[in-house]
Amino acid sequence: MKKLITAAGLSLAASPALAHHPLNGMPMETFTHGLMSGAGHPVLGFDHLFFVVAMGVAALFTGRKLMTPAAYIGAMLVGCGLMYAGIAMPIAETVIVLSLIVLGGIVLSGKALNTAAAVLIFATFGLFHGSAFGGSIAGQEGGVGGAVLLGYLIGLGVVQYLIAIAAGWAVQKLGATDATAINARLGGAMVAGVGVFLALEIVEGPLVAAIAGA
Repeated sequence: MKKLITAAGLSLAASPALAHHPLNGMPMETFTHGLMSGAGHPVLGFDHLFFVVAMGVAALFTGRKLMTPAAYIGAMLVGCGLMYAGIAMPIAETVIVLSLIVLGGIVLSGKALNTAAAVLIFATFGLFHGSAFGGSIAGQEGGVGGAVLLGYLIGLGVVQYLIAIAAGWAVQKLGATDATAINARLGGAMVAGVGVFLALEIVEGPLVAAIAGA
């Protein structure tokens, strides 16, 4: 629990755009650069990290703990590729925040998803997370080469899949035998709470502006 609280505190201290830059803002020029950046983005971006953790926990109780996260990975890579090609998912950051609230709420509820529902939810939100990841390569001045793109996609896919599987494994080792387990539900509450916090950050600016203009 101490680790969960510490992680939550760190996330609450961060903004949605927190340092998604494993190379400290340096341009990606090689396959290794792409691999490092792809591997680092989901870890440094707490919004993405918390979603993947919640997904791993939810996947554990579907009976397809290895297969269902792969639906997210596939869709996430598609979303990233679309963004690289200039096709952005609409209001991606808002949907990413919503994904934390929805999936965190599902885990908190103690209800297990069936395989079809898990695949649909994971893949749908995966497109938007991927679109956000794609912004890093689409926005690089001068573009990126094929080797960089390949490394970036491999890093993104492998790291997030491993995080999801590890999250499910950890919850299982803590004694969670089904979706009603308190350890799993507390994790869901934490993820949903982070989502609510980030949602408040999104509406804060327009709300203050509306009040000031009234």
